[in-house]
Amino acid sequence: MRILVFQHIACEHPGIFREFLASDGIAWDAVELDEGRPIPALDRYDALWVMGGPMDVWQTDRHPWLIAEKAAIRQAVLGRRMPYLGLCLGHQLLADALGGECKPMAKPEIGVLGVEATKEAHRDALFRGLPAKAKALQWHSVEVTKLPSQAAVLARSPDCAIEAMRVGEQAWGIQYHVEITAETVPQWGCVPEYAKALADRLGPDALPKMEAEAKRELASMTLAARRLYDNFMAVARAHRAARGSGRAAQ
Repeated sequence: MRILVFQHIACEHPGIFREFLASDGIAWDAVELDEGRPIPALDRYDALWVMGGPMDVWQTDRHPWLIAEKAAIRQAVLGRRMPYLGLCLGHQLLADALGGECKPMAKPEIGVLGVEATKEAHRDALFRGLPAKAKALQWHSVEVTKLPSQAAVLARSPDCAIEAMRVGEQAWGIQYHVEITAETVPQWGCVPEYAKALADRLGPDALPKMEAEAKRELASMTLAARRLYDNFMAVARAHRAARGSGRAAQ
């Protein structure tokens, strides 16, 4: 088992998932697209994770590598049917690459805020066993406003109608951050774009309060992250086994 991870800034990595991967002995390769790293051949991997970042999906003139990234996402999800997990920007890129739309929010979501699962989530392989309502770290000013085809909404909030979605059978996008660790908020607070968005939304002294709120919810968020990770890996293992059976039959 090997997972490919697209990163768009060094501090937005798989977070707590790194511990889970290490304990399970699962290999993963991170590609820093913002540093000009090339996208490797997808056939070497069993799943694709796409992390967050300070850029927007439409900023292809400023970040031309977004064009190749979207093409790789289309190939992974539509061409290869790879299990896919996108977080924040990765959620938005999944929508944009597959024909959905993303737009700036009238009211950015920044803070430790509530999210609610939809009825569809109760039947979903990734959200199985997760609570119907939970607190999550939010730090975004753009949202998915139009679903791609064959997509279902799995979570929502008062200010964001598409907090999570499934596209097809094994591609998921989550707008909020399930990968949070104790270091996440202070590290992201050092990113100029994130610091400005936080100050504009909650005031210049909001970072310590946000860090304290995240720490209070960290235990429950870690439990939810473990459940979500286990659910995703079950899908990835089944996909790998099916690939192996198909090759054997040939």
